[in-house]
Amino acid sequence: MFPLHTLLFIVLACSMQKALGGEIINGKEVLPNSMQYMVSVQNNRNHICGGFLIRKDIVLTAAHCDNKDLTVVLGTNDLRKVKKTMRYNVEKCKHADFDNISLANDIMTLKLSRPSEMEPIQLPDDKMDLKKNTQCHVAGWGSIKTKGPNVDKLRKVKVDTIDWTTCQLKWGGILPAKTICAGGYRTEKGFCQGDSGGPLVCNKMAFGIVSFNNNGTCDLPDIPNIYTDITKFLPWINNPKGKCTIN
Repeated sequence: MFPLHTLLFIVLACSMQKALGGEIINGKEVLPNSMQYMVSVQNNRNHICGGFLIRKDIVLTAAHCDNKDLTVVLGTNDLRKVKKTMRYNVEKCKHADFDNISLANDIMTLKLSRPSEMEPIQLPDDKMDLKKNTQCHVAGWGSIKTKGPNVDKLRKVKVDTIDWTTCQLKWGGILPAKTICAGGYRTEKGFCQGDSGGPLVCNKMAFGIVSFNNNGTCDLPDIPNIYTDITKFLPWINNPKGKCTIN
């Protein structure tokens, strides 16, 4: 028989694996040609994750979005209107310490095959720290309800950050380090399956990367949504080291 704390870890770890993604719940469509930094990460030309442009030739996304045949689409909010010039091949570099079970270090860079003309989003510096109840937003192309179909047009929703102590308590004390909690707790706004890798944008800067939530519960979540904390990975972003391959 497993001890209680071990059993809790196994249950929550399985929940994390089932909860990869980021459908936008109770959000709204964004205006055409806005949020130019948003990226659709695709496998065999099918949307699987979000991402965001941080330099003209570098995209950030979640490490668990890794797949054999990745390309990215930049320059449209409507995935029904993808032109050939909007698609890019990538060289991917997943963090060497990414843990597929706990989702620790859930971060990956995608180097574009050519520079993009889209406008990147700014990153914070390592001295910036988000206070609780900071209003941010998250965006993606996922569905708008639990187990619902994905949407073609980019949507976003406002979410507030949650203090680490409360977040750890709600997750049973097993959250990986270097993460941010925002949305999905005491609110019907947040993300779910379908849009991992998208940015948590606060004060016009990308502070987090969509990582996981609680077992795919989107409409009435009771545990905070979790993001990779970008401020803890800035040296790695500038000099990625890990499993790097060219598609």
